[in-house]
Amino acid sequence: MKIGIVGLPNVGKSTMFNAITNAGAECANYPFCTIEPNIGVVPVPDERLDELTKLYNPQKTTHAIIEFVDIAGLVKGASKGEGLGNKFLSHIREVDSIVEVVRCFENPNVVHVDGSINPTRDIETINLELIFADLETIDKRLERATKQLKADKKTQLEIDVLNKIKKTLEGGMSARTVNLNEEEKDLIKDVYLLTSKPILYIANVSEDQLQNIENDTNVNKVKEYAKKENAKVIPLCVKIEEELSSLDEKDKKEMLEALGLEESGLDKVIKASYDLLGLMSFLTAGEPEVRAWTIKKGTKAPEAAGKIHSDIQRGFIKAEVVSYDDLIKEGSMNAVREKGLLRMEGKEYIMQDGDIVLFRFNV
Repeated sequence: MKIGIVGLPNVGKSTMFNAITNAGAECANYPFCTIEPNIGVVPVPDERLDELTKLYNPQKTTHAIIEFVDIAGLVKGASKGEGLGNKFLSHIREVDSIVEVVRCFENPNVVHVDGSINPTRDIETINLELIFADLETIDKRLERATKQLKADKKTQLEIDVLNKIKKTLEGGMSARTVNLNEEEKDLIKDVYLLTSKPILYIANVSEDQLQNIENDTNVNKVKEYAKKENAKVIPLCVKIEEELSSLDEKDKKEMLEALGLEESGLDKVIKASYDLLGLMSFLTAGEPEVRAWTIKKGTKAPEAAGKIHSDIQRGFIKAEVVSYDDLIKEGSMNAVREKGLLRMEGKEYIMQDGDIVLFRFNV
């Protein structure tokens, strides 16, 4: 699953990407420093794996992973090709969800592409370019669907859905705000609208702003806009996160304590991005390996088994399941069995986040 990091030039996108991935993406104080997208694969922080590693002392511990793509800064007119816009929009089209970095800090030494700090304007600049691109996509799809209408009357349903979304886009709102039922979603699933992708906003602030973040005017502007899209906002100081990412675990912990933080802002971003995609983890644990496996929420046991190996899904018999909390509380699988906390689940079982599973199968 790919998460695209977007924003205007010089808002802290590449710095945040560097901090998340330690990939060393070029970062400079001028527009279009990033042209080809930088890509980094990072582990999803999961304290449960740390505890299971202590319990089993395995040969290997494997986290779930997520892929971040640092996409070049968008500017006004991108939908018409300004600032290499068409290329950048195609990169956004290829990701599964969007993390939009919004500049909320003042710094005369870092130029702003529009000359001043205004989070609402900046968000609207990017979102309007994505909306313009989506309107063009919808118009092309409507033209095709209208031609098909004479041969297939069912196409009218698709036309109705497209017009419903078009009306919302023309009102300046994203496609993700349109309330569609499952049938309507299915009708347009191959339209691939940019503004239908799930979004998370990052309010990039200064260290001083962190001290009174709840009352910060610029951060609250981002929250106000995000509320209209039912989207989440994470305020963080990208410069601090960059410094934290360069430290070893001991020094990082000490710096977080000095800042009065329980975890880094970037850990929150990675976890929220994972959740944004509707993902969760089930776990397997033993002496060879403790591992988190990524599945969509709502996945049934056999499909989850297929994540490990297709043969396990094909020959699925049952799943032996214990919740993470129960195993940690009891301290061992033997204690879990004695307490009757180990469950035998069949093909219709819907996996839960943090399930520790042993699949039984026969092929």
